[in-house]
Formats: sequence, structure tokens, C-alpha cells
Amino acid sequence: MNQLRSYTSRMTRPTNRKLGTFSYLPEMDAARVRKQIEYIIEQDWNPVIEHVETDRATEHYWYMWKLPFFGERNVDAIFTEITACRKEFPGHYVRIVGYDNGRQTQGARIVVYHGDRRTN
Repeated sequence: MNQLRSYTSRMTRPTNRKLGTFSYLPEMDAARVRKQIEYIIEQDWNPVIEHVETDRATEHYWYMWKLPFFGERNVDAIFTEITACRKEFPGHYVRIVGYDNGRQTQGARIVVYHGDRRTN
């Protein structure tokens, strides 16, 4: 039987920070980010882009990038806004959130860019 080990996460090491389930997977490239956006749209959730400084990434409240994209069905438009947010705030973490109006909760929340790492 394999020996279980604890994960040696350290907030002081930016490459070691984990922010949700997807953080344990390999970095997402642009194609994978687009797939996540497609999924959010297919679920009829409202996409929202949020960002925050790297030292505040574990806090609950992030800044909203513009208004939520109510009814937006164009993946390219949302991806373009993620790119614009990254350009405006290159050192910030950026995530996309899918709000489920029916349940009035977040159906998805995925960090798509780590401001302290070079990705995508």
C-alpha cells in the first residue's frame, strides 16, 4: 500500500499556493480556459471575471472586472475580457466565475491566471 503524505503547501512560496480543486491540476493553457468558459455558458450560468493581488489571493473578496456578462454566449468575447484583465493587472490572479441564477450561487470558480507565474 502506498504511503500517504501531507501536501507541503506554503503561502510564502507563490508556486506552491493552491486555490481550489483545479489548482492541483497542471496549468491551463488558452484552449483549456476556453473549454471552461464553454462549460459555464452551456450551463446557462452568468460569467464573471474577478482579479486580486497575489498576496490577497486566499481572501474571499476579489475585485470584479467590469460587470457580470449577463446572457453572454460568445466565448471569444469573454476570453478577450480575461486577456484585457490580465493586461491591465499583470501581477494579479484572475479567475472566472459562473453564477447560477436558479440556485443563486456559484456553479464554477476557476483561477485561469496566476499573477506570480508565467502561464498561457
